[in-house]
Amino acid sequence: MKIYTKTGDKGETALIGGKRVAKNHIRIEACGTIDELIAYIGVVRDHSENQIIIRELVHIQGKLMISAAILASGGDEFSGKLPKLFDKDIVWLEKRIDRMEKQLPSLAGFILPGGHPAVSFCHLARTVCRRAERVIMGLYDSADLPDVLLKFLNRLSDFLFVLARFLSSQFQSEEIPWRVRL
Repeated sequence: MKIYTKTGDKGETALIGGKRVAKNHIRIEACGTIDELIAYIGVVRDHSENQIIIRELVHIQGKLMISAAILASGGDEFSGKLPKLFDKDIVWLEKRIDRMEKQLPSLAGFILPGGHPAVSFCHLARTVCRRAERVIMGLYDSADLPDVLLKFLNRLSDFLFVLARFLSSQFQSEEIPWRVRL
């Protein structure tokens, strides 16, 4: 398989099913944002030393690939079979959030990202996840997308925030609280 097809040289790309859209179409923007999120989670994974977290991040990357496939399918225009996200995927994230939070001190306010590269990349992944939510929200008015997609991304951003705190604790880096100075 060749990596280049030259079919996108004029600013269009194909959705799953063959429909062609402009590369700046909101559906492609959503796919690209998910792709960026998958890459950032890979960087977090590369900076982690915890094998359980590494396996969980690989699992999440797989769920995000499913999310990208859903977005790239063209919605109603595609009648083929695609992998799906399920409510159990959200529950899976919630269980991991709860497990990590049990090991963390309670949070009294906002914290500033940083302290260790893994923590910083986790926060970057979280912000890209939030952007993915915003972009995908723009599709909900015009596309038939499953509600579980937004729920999954919302819970994933929570997971990434708690993971950042958990990694900060594991790497014994200081969480710096944000202080309002008026």
